[in-house]
Amino acid sequence: MNHFLNQIAKDLTNMNLERYWPNFELVAYALYDKNSVFLFNHPRYNQVPPKTYKILKREEQFVGNTLILFDGYPTAIANMELYDDYEGLFSILVHELFHGNQYVKGEKRFPDETLGITYPLTKENIEIRNRERKSLYNALIETDISKKKQYLNEFISLREKRAEGIKEHLTYENLIESVEGPAWYVEIKAFSEKSSLADDLILKKYEKNLIDVVESTSNIRWSCYSSGLFMCLLLDELSTDWKESFFETKTTLFELIKLFDIAPRKQAIEEVQISPETEAAVIFAVESRKKELDEFEAQIGTHLFIEGEIIALSFDPMNIVPFENRLLHKNYIKVRINNQEYLIQQPSLTYCADGLKNINKLLIPLKDKPLETGDSLLIAGIGEIMGEYTIQEDTINLVVN
Repeated sequence: MNHFLNQIAKDLTNMNLERYWPNFELVAYALYDKNSVFLFNHPRYNQVPPKTYKILKREEQFVGNTLILFDGYPTAIANMELYDDYEGLFSILVHELFHGNQYVKGEKRFPDETLGITYPLTKENIEIRNRERKSLYNALIETDISKKKQYLNEFISLREKRAEGIKEHLTYENLIESVEGPAWYVEIKAFSEKSSLADDLILKKYEKNLIDVVESTSNIRWSCYSSGLFMCLLLDELSTDWKESFFETKTTLFELIKLFDIAPRKQAIEEVQISPETEAAVIFAVESRKKELDEFEAQIGTHLFIEGEIIALSFDPMNIVPFENRLLHKNYIKVRINNQEYLIQQPSLTYCADGLKNINKLLIPLKDKPLETGDSLLIAGIGEIMGEYTIQEDTINLVVN
C-alpha cells in the first residue's frame, strides 16, 4: 500500500478537488495501518521535501474511515488495510475530506441523531418510503424528460405524504441526506475518475443502498446516504450551478429539488396497501435488532449488572441498536452514577425507564472480575462504583442509590 502514498499526495490538491465540488478546501488527511499513520497537509507537522507526509505511531483515535480533530485540526482518515485498489482508497478519502470541507465551511445541517434511534419502523411509513425511493431511482435513470418529471413528481408527492405522519423524523432524513449525500456525490465522482469501470456499473455500486428494501429498512441512516447522492445527481441535471451556494444556505437537498418547476402535483395519495415485500423487510429489521441484543445478553463471560438511578450523559447515537426499552451501545456511553461520571468505552446494554437518558439497569460484560472493597467495586477501565453487590458465578449485581 505504501506505493499509493505519493500518488495520493499528487492527486489530492485543491485544484483537483474542485473538479468534484466548487471551492473544495483541502484539510489535513491521513492513511494508516495497524502500526503507522501517514499524515499529510497538517499545519502542525512539517513535511520536509522530498517527503510529502509525516510518519507517526498509530494512536487509538485512528479508527475507521472518518473525520477527526487531530491536534486541534480537522483531519480525514482512512484505513489502508481495507482497500486493495487505489480508486477505492482514493474515493473514500475524498469522501472524508469533504466532511472536512463541510467543517471549514460551517455546515449547519447536522440532525438530532437521537431521532435515528427512535425512528418509527411502521409498515405504512416504510411502504411509502420504499415507493418514494424507487421513484427517485427511476427519475435519475430515465432519459425521457416527460417520464423523468413524472417520476420526480411521484417522489416529491410520496415524501410529502410521509411528512403527515412522521414530520420530525422525516426532517432527520432530509438533514442526513443533505450532509452525507454530497459526501457520497464527491466520492462517486472521484471513484469514476480513477476507475476503469463504465459509469452505469459504478452507479450500480451505490444504487443497492437506495432500492434494496431490506437493506434500506434495516439501516435508515445509512440508506439516506444514497437517496442524498441520487438527489445530488438529479440536481446536476436540473441546475449545473446548484453547488455554488449550497454552503451559504440551510436548504436541504429535498427542498432544492422542490424549487424546480417540475410538474403540477398529483392529488393526495389514497390509502396505502402494505406489500408483502415491505411486511417482510420490517419484520426482518425488527427481528435483526432483537437478535443482536439477545446475543449480547447471552454472551459468555462475566456480566456486571448495575441497577438504580443511572443517567446517560453522552453516547454515540450512530452506533446504537434499539429494541423496545433496550439500547445496545456499540461504541461508548458516559453515565452519572452516585453523582460521579463514568466513561464506559466498550459495548454495553442499557435498559431505559423513560426516554433514552433515564436508565434503570446497565449491563457491562467484563474481561476481568472487579476488585471488591466491601461497599464498592473497582472496575478496570471504568473506576470505583459505590453500592451493594452480590456475586453468583459469572453474574455480578450492583445496586446503586
